[in-house]
Amino acid sequence: MNNKNMKILGLIPARGGSKGIPKKNIKILGDKPLIAYTIEAAQKSKKLMEIVVSSDSQEIADIASQYGASVPFLRPEEFAQDTTPMIDVLIHTLEFFKEKEKREFDAVCLLQPTTPFRKSEDIDGCIKLMEENDADSVITTIEMPHQFNPYWVYFKGQDKYLHLSTEGQTTPRRQDLPIAYARAGSVYLTKSSTILEKRSVYGNKILNYNIDTVGHVNIDTLDDWVLAEKILKEKNEFKR
Repeated sequence: MNNKNMKILGLIPARGGSKGIPKKNIKILGDKPLIAYTIEAAQKSKKLMEIVVSSDSQEIADIASQYGASVPFLRPEEFAQDTTPMIDVLIHTLEFFKEKEKREFDAVCLLQPTTPFRKSEDIDGCIKLMEENDADSVITTIEMPHQFNPYWVYFKGQDKYLHLSTEGQTTPRRQDLPIAYARAGSVYLTKSSTILEKRSVYGNKILNYNIDTVGHVNIDTLDDWVLAEKILKEKNEFKR
């Protein structure tokens, strides 16, 4: 499978409302707004055709524009709720470009501001993987430590006792465990046809691009924010 000339849209979703950390997407991390890290990584990508920010906030739109991202629209309120599925945001963006600008893309590369320390080479690595394979999507992943492997996970049953996920089966030894991957959240690359026809960010054929866990953080809580600040102080490579 060869898709060398794929038109890829880089999409950065940045809703104004944030309950855990107020104005999280534009809160200053280090010396710049959180969203700036993602915009700058996207700008260094060699394979993204365009970088767009989807936001319902004029303040976020203005800051994103200052850092060089395109903000061709303000996201309608109906697509900016706490409960709005990300798939609706993707569909809205693709339909905007098709209807308003008569432009279509082969795939969308979703880059969430809450993972600020992604590398541009990881973005391009995901795209290269899709170019060379027949996949509906490519996502970044991290390899799970053996103690968190699903084969060794306990669940609490209705009897209030813990039950091993492989209960009743032979539990693999550590050295025999299959490699398990967790979503890293830094890159979600999905073909437009999968988004529009299957209403899915993943589809059926999912490939993974494993990333280095050094500097990886997904900011959802204040504790995550503190960790991000610590990473910035300790790792010069993330001070773009």
